[in-house]
Amino acid sequence: MTALLDAAERMDREELRALQLERLRATLHHVYAHVDHYRAAFDRAGLHPDDCRSLADLARFPFTTKADLRDNYPFGMFAVPEEQVRRIHASSGTTGRPTVVGYTQGDLDTWADVVARSIRAAGGRPGQKVHVAYGYGLFTGGLGAHYGAERLGCTVIPASGGMTARQVQLIQDFRPEIIMVTPSYMLTLLDEFERQGVDPRSTSLKVGIFGAEPWTQEMRREIEERFAIDAVDIYGLSEVMGPGVAQECVETKDGLHIWEDHFYPEVVDPFTGEVLPEGAEGELVFTSLTKEAMPVIRYRTRDLTRLLPGTARVFRRMEKVTGRSDDLVILRGVNLFPTQIEEIVLRTPAVSPHFQLRLTREGRLDVLTVRAEARAEATPEQRAAAAASVAAAVKDGIGVSVGVEILDPETLERSVGKFRRIVDERDRPGS
Repeated sequence: MTALLDAAERMDREELRALQLERLRATLHHVYAHVDHYRAAFDRAGLHPDDCRSLADLARFPFTTKADLRDNYPFGMFAVPEEQVRRIHASSGTTGRPTVVGYTQGDLDTWADVVARSIRAAGGRPGQKVHVAYGYGLFTGGLGAHYGAERLGCTVIPASGGMTARQVQLIQDFRPEIIMVTPSYMLTLLDEFERQGVDPRSTSLKVGIFGAEPWTQEMRREIEERFAIDAVDIYGLSEVMGPGVAQECVETKDGLHIWEDHFYPEVVDPFTGEVLPEGAEGELVFTSLTKEAMPVIRYRTRDLTRLLPGTARVFRRMEKVTGRSDDLVILRGVNLFPTQIEEIVLRTPAVSPHFQLRLTREGRLDVLTVRAEARAEATPEQRAAAAASVAAAVKDGIGVSVGVEILDPETLERSVGKFRRIVDERDRPGS
């Protein structure tokens, strides 16, 4: 396995830390010289890039938030002239102005390199075929996976999202070994295989690389057992680069190794911003070390995780994301994340992995209803038992009472990208 690693993956921790500090100091100088937002933010904090003499000094510098990116829409965070930008991506902007990110040719090369490294860590090899079912377009998933797979020497099938029946046919006809897709859409493909009478375990797929949304160990077991593949996690976000910031290694499946030669991680208390020690759970923060067009300094991801020592690689690991601080539901004083419900739903007999959380208001009280689809073979008695079981497990495990509706199969809207787990109807008329 060691022969497959690139030079950075063979460094020891001291070599890595020296490289990180060199790149960090260069990045701080780059943004201070070329991005008005960072120059003003550093000046307000009474800091200059020269004040960063060690990696620990980074904690003195101010955070960057999604609001900062939106306030500087569209190109105010760019650190190079626009004519040097070779590609622009953007978020959907469904909750306000989209966040815009730019890439130089050097950034695109780095991005392809880290995604290629990620696919290799997941078990992919040159010459294999990769079915990319992430969305293409302004979303970074499809093109990020595409160019990384090509950089590794793989053959890319650019399926994108949607046309589920056709995707199943392409997988049967083209026989890819690897699929890259959101885990929720993989479940949609699973349903379509079974609808067509095709055993999902009979396909050519060997590895699934899943990202863009939190998913649990229970969902991993569901996918691995029903597809007979290795299911591994990939992490990234547009503001930092796109997919390929961190990757789970197929030989260990024990968390995602962060490619720390390009992205410096911290975990902070979501409320105070204090940097937490390794192993403590908090909000993940990233500083890019090699980006040219749009570096980010201490970007608050809102993803909740822990930092752990490396195992299969020298780089530190991040635990699978357990949720997002902005996905937190506080129900009658109890903190709850959708992934907690997912674990319960997936271990409940007669219930499929498709579920949604519906928030409504009755009088002054918030009410949460878990809406989960029954498996096709479930009897009315099994459905009733499943509803009682989910309600009891949530009450016992999380400490709050919820309603449970067991729906007919294929009732909930299917996802072709990130699945919308929470439907908040509390502010609708009549709620």
